[in-house]
Amino acid sequence: MATLPLSFTIQSDSVNHGATESSKLIPSAHCVYGIRVARSLEKTDMERKHAHVEFKNYAAKDSFSHRNLKVVATSRIFVFQNEERSAAYRFRTEIGGQVKVLVRKKNLKYSVHVEVTSLELNNGEDNKLVMSWGIFRSDSSQFMPLDFRSSTPDARSRTVETPFAQESIGKFAVELDFEVSLTPFYLSFQIKFPLDGDSKSPYLKSHRKTNFCVPVGLGSGHPAPLGLSFPADGSMNFALYARSGKGVVLCLYDDPKAEEPSLEIDLDPYVNRTGDIWHASMDRVLPFVSYGYRCKRGIHGEGNKFSTEHVLLDPYAKIIGNAHFGKLIKEPPFDWGGDVRPCVPMEKLVVYRINVARFTMHKSSGLPNEIAGTFSGITEKLHHFKDLGVNAILLEPVFTSDEKEGPYFPCHFFSPMNFYGPSGDSIATINSTKEMVKILHANGIEVLVEAVFTHTADSCALREIDKSSYYHVSGDENLEKTRNYLNCNYSIVQQMILDSLHYWVMEFHVDGFSFVNATVLLKGFHGEFLSRSPLVEAIAFDPLLSKTKIISDSWDPYDMASKEITFPHWKRWAEINTRFCDDVRNFLRGKGLLSDLATRLCGSGDIFLNGRGPSFSFNFIARNFGPPLVDLVSFSNDELSSHLSWNCGEEGPTNNTVVLERRLKQVRNFLFILFISLGVPVLNMGDECGQSSGGSPAYDDRKPFDWNASRTIYGIQTLQFISFLSSLRMRRSDLLQKRRFSREENIEWCGRDQSLPNWEDPTSRFLGMTLKVDKDSSDSSDSRDSGSGDLFVAFNGADHSEIVILPRPPPEMEWLRLVDTALPFPGFFSKDGEHVLEQMTELLTYEMQSLSCVLFEARSLND
Repeated sequence: MATLPLSFTIQSDSVNHGATESSKLIPSAHCVYGIRVARSLEKTDMERKHAHVEFKNYAAKDSFSHRNLKVVATSRIFVFQNEERSAAYRFRTEIGGQVKVLVRKKNLKYSVHVEVTSLELNNGEDNKLVMSWGIFRSDSSQFMPLDFRSSTPDARSRTVETPFAQESIGKFAVELDFEVSLTPFYLSFQIKFPLDGDSKSPYLKSHRKTNFCVPVGLGSGHPAPLGLSFPADGSMNFALYARSGKGVVLCLYDDPKAEEPSLEIDLDPYVNRTGDIWHASMDRVLPFVSYGYRCKRGIHGEGNKFSTEHVLLDPYAKIIGNAHFGKLIKEPPFDWGGDVRPCVPMEKLVVYRINVARFTMHKSSGLPNEIAGTFSGITEKLHHFKDLGVNAILLEPVFTSDEKEGPYFPCHFFSPMNFYGPSGDSIATINSTKEMVKILHANGIEVLVEAVFTHTADSCALREIDKSSYYHVSGDENLEKTRNYLNCNYSIVQQMILDSLHYWVMEFHVDGFSFVNATVLLKGFHGEFLSRSPLVEAIAFDPLLSKTKIISDSWDPYDMASKEITFPHWKRWAEINTRFCDDVRNFLRGKGLLSDLATRLCGSGDIFLNGRGPSFSFNFIARNFGPPLVDLVSFSNDELSSHLSWNCGEEGPTNNTVVLERRLKQVRNFLFILFISLGVPVLNMGDECGQSSGGSPAYDDRKPFDWNASRTIYGIQTLQFISFLSSLRMRRSDLLQKRRFSREENIEWCGRDQSLPNWEDPTSRFLGMTLKVDKDSSDSSDSRDSGSGDLFVAFNGADHSEIVILPRPPPEMEWLRLVDTALPFPGFFSKDGEHVLEQMTELLTYEMQSLSCVLFEARSLND
């Protein structure tokens, strides 16, 4: 075997490395060690001429003076497997030659076979090689105390000198046997050349001028997969990326409530490191329940100190305990039998955004305390989603996050927040998350998740593990201001993000992701914008994500604002359409151009025409930052100037009937435009029942959902109107749910008198639109069969009424009014339609009130 330049090669002689290649271990100050040594140079097996040393426990106590030692009784560490396991090491010596070490486990013993070959020795010295050795767990200079029956160890250094036996010419060997109860530890040794009459005997070391050192009772593990894994051989494998670290310490706990680890393993850079990944393995039966890491400063640190006094969470841990340590258990099995993803086409989606905790935590939800504010609480309100007519929910971030900073500042990407579980327990949380997804799927509702991969909370372990790899550390000033922006297009960060997405799709069956602060996904290593972001492209073409919805959202949680960007899409990426929100808000407050409104109604072709379609536009009026829908029409102070709100005449709460009626019309107008426009409507939790934040745009000022508000007159009529609009979109999917843009000849625009609109006149506030059934399209077959025809929609943003002339209906059809947002409840919308048009000199007219929208549908005269 070729020799690695680092000094030795690890070679497995069996299927498992689970009990061999590791490094320094920190047990307890007051460890109970008992070792008797019986050395025999006379072996009954004459074919193997080597020294044999057998170690057994005895009851003797000793204490270490090293201040870093931790307390753990060796009696806690037992191994019960009987199968043989082995691992081999090969060292180069400083004068040439090789030292081979084979560590084998069989039954309850470890056998360490040391073999020296190819040494250039002087005549007469062949039979005088001696192995000077000791065992340690924390510090190679602080060997464990030993008590020997047949030899006297050096009381100062606690070393043992064992002669090698010559097996053949140029080949020397010695074998040591250790009981499993002594492990884990390290065997450290030198090869001594005793010279006659000279007390200063030279020592032979490795070519690195260090002792030969091999672990006993630990394995080197494997560099993949990252995180904790459970190979089929019965071991646990740990793998952590830490390029800049000088050292990594694996910390193990045998008590979930303990503040300090019961055992710490200082991973050896030559045995437990492959490339930039540190790894180790242990038997699964060891009595530990959780784990974490300490990292030593390296390239970007100082000296040999730990970068933190705290034990850090494994970035790839799947199950997290209450103390934010990874649990040493497999993920619980879950019965996904019968689960079928709804696979709702993009153009047919109606999305409802939810904060898991706020949705049901209010006492008005009527749920028990252990369910309120959890994933299980969402499924208890399944009827609410059906009442609204939504077929997808968009969860605010559910990754483990910093409780003080909120869900948009994650500290982990592979586990749901325990806070959202029924008991705060990680296993219960995972199961309830999966149960929620399964129940929603069974009812035809998809589950989308907001994902934050662009930045982390201050408390995220990645900062201490390898800041220079995971984070932007120079370049863009905007990134430096926040200091927590992830270097998303760096290879290891990109891999982590993809691994996380795969995990949520495969383990939790989520149907898609909305990527918050997507602008940063386009940043390069030095903060520059990339026209072809490797991460964005990788997500677009990833085979495991091919059936999921992937949505970019330019909202920045730091600035609490959205940033308009040209996002590369590869015909796969949808976008949260901020321009839709802005242009509709402007129109209904008397600003903006009619051409802007028309563009949004038709699916935002200025954004999605190049290779995509209107179904890639996720439209919204209000969302979870900025003013809620009712505040958007109730407040317009300086703090809200950037949110384009209008208070309809008075600021804040009022008893003025005229102002209240105007606000009610505006809420209806917003909802109507949202659902009548091409694209995917996105509702925000609480807007259906008038939830207010008192005019504050801050995310933290959002209140829990008050279920009592849904039973008020306002809540009842708004919920029913949304339900009607959802049904209308489904019934007239040929015109309102289109994957492709409508052809020019299928849309007619007009002013109030059927003249052309004043597109570029900022004072013009009226727009009419006729959506014509495409007779050649298969999508229109349902509408023809049902006797439905064209739709006429009009928007009056002026502060006065208008007499509107409608176009002539198709032959054998008449216009029926479905919606007039200015009418009182319940008459402002109708599923069956109303005959309300007046005949004026062969023209059909209708009087529209100020600040209102109307919808007419052409229906067969025979209906």
